[in-house]
Amino acid sequence: MMAAAADGLGSIAIDTTQLNMSVTDPTAWATAMNNLGMVPVGLPGQQLVSDSICVPGFDPSLNMMTGITPINPMIPGLGLVPPPPPTEVAVVKEIIHCKSCTLFPQNPNLPPPSTRERPPGCKTVFVGGLPENATEEIIQEVFEQCGDITAIRKSKKNFCHIRFAEEFMVDKAIYLSGYRMRLGSSTDKKDSGRLHVDFAQARDDFYEWECKQRMRAREERHRRKLEEDRLRPPSPPAIMHYSEHEAALLAEKLKDDSKFSEAITVLLSWIERGEVNRRSANQFYSMVQSANSHVRRLMNEKATHEQEMEEAKENFKNALTGILTQSLAAQAYALKEENDSLRWQLDAYRNEVELLKQEKEQLFRTEENLTKDQQLQFLQQTMQGMQQQLLTIQEELNNKKSELEQAKEEQSHTQALLKVLQEQLKGTKELVETNGHSHEDANEINVLTVALVNQDRENNIEKRSQGLKSEKEALLIGIISTFLHVHPFGANIEYLWSYMQQLDSKISANEIEMLLMRLPRMFKQEFTGVGATLEKRWKLCAFEGIKTT
Repeated sequence: MMAAAADGLGSIAIDTTQLNMSVTDPTAWATAMNNLGMVPVGLPGQQLVSDSICVPGFDPSLNMMTGITPINPMIPGLGLVPPPPPTEVAVVKEIIHCKSCTLFPQNPNLPPPSTRERPPGCKTVFVGGLPENATEEIIQEVFEQCGDITAIRKSKKNFCHIRFAEEFMVDKAIYLSGYRMRLGSSTDKKDSGRLHVDFAQARDDFYEWECKQRMRAREERHRRKLEEDRLRPPSPPAIMHYSEHEAALLAEKLKDDSKFSEAITVLLSWIERGEVNRRSANQFYSMVQSANSHVRRLMNEKATHEQEMEEAKENFKNALTGILTQSLAAQAYALKEENDSLRWQLDAYRNEVELLKQEKEQLFRTEENLTKDQQLQFLQQTMQGMQQQLLTIQEELNNKKSELEQAKEEQSHTQALLKVLQEQLKGTKELVETNGHSHEDANEINVLTVALVNQDRENNIEKRSQGLKSEKEALLIGIISTFLHVHPFGANIEYLWSYMQQLDSKISANEIEMLLMRLPRMFKQEFTGVGATLEKRWKLCAFEGIKTT
């Protein structure tokens, strides 16, 4: 008994406290466990397999093992057969409990059972090593867990053949190969045996497999035939045989424009067949003449249509050329006018830049102290401001012709500012020449100069001031007044323009400055700083009269 237990299970023990199974005879159960080399009930020992791995108990009312569904055993993780482990890992099988018997797995250190090559369409397995007392009902109870059984052929010796309904059920049955079957709790040799499950060759399986292969071949041939029929081009209609009646009908078809192509095909076929003889020569001659006249008429119509097409193409070409010439002439004239106006403005600004360069050279030659860098920065800022104004004017010329007048006013205003700056530079030059003046005197002179410029500028603005022209200008005046009211020290035109652009992206800095210059009683412009830090700011002066009163 000990040798049989060692052969079946090795030296592996099991903790019976983890195995929940109803036992009617505790003494018989303990004796069986001792004979199998397992620890008796109530003694501590090493667990063979955990409850999570053991197969649940067999339910006789369902004729299957609870929790196991008839799923393809080849699918990993599903069905009775576990997924195939890696080759380097040993297979650990579980104990399977049935109603009438118990299946114990073999020692995992032993090699797996060998099987023969699988026959095609195999649904039958050979089961050897059955216990002598194993009945057909016990065999069916064990192997019904693998799937539906169609037939069991049991021999008088300890083997049988089992045929299943589907091929994948054979793989589940092969999994049971190597298990030791023990009937009930008996330890008799006739009640135990090692199962050997292998593929079996059966004529019925091979016949069904051949029938399926023939059916698939027939379906494939039928599918290919349908595909060939679908891709085959349609056959041309059959040509009728020559007769005097058919020749008379063909002569009428040759005169009909809608049936001429079909009729000429029939005529050529008759000629190729050799239907022309001395008896039918006259009929063929008349049909050939009719076809020839029809072809000549079609050729004349084709020539007429081609001539009409050429005339239409020529007329279209001439009309398109005239349209393009007119559009190009108008565009060229407009571009010429814009080019002339821009050229004049560029010449004027170029002259101003040349004057500024000459003055910069003179200042560079006469001054060699820190004021030289400040004057250079001031001149650079002035040039950048004029370049920005030039770019703004060019964009306005391309978008609106009406802004040409504003550009001219801005140009005249810029010239006035240049004169003031020239006078200021002359005053600065005189201060440099007269070394007796201090820095504070220079600041006072600059302030006086700025005041004079502001006074002259206000006089010019009052002359040009006009009333509001539209509701948009009134709205802009309200927004600008609110903005300057919260900036008591004033704001330059760039800062004001960046704020207004968030409300109206199409508004320009020149438009805002011209609007402010037209209202001298509400807004005034002041110069702050000295030298390179000189900056002109706009302030709200509408409330100054109220404050003084």
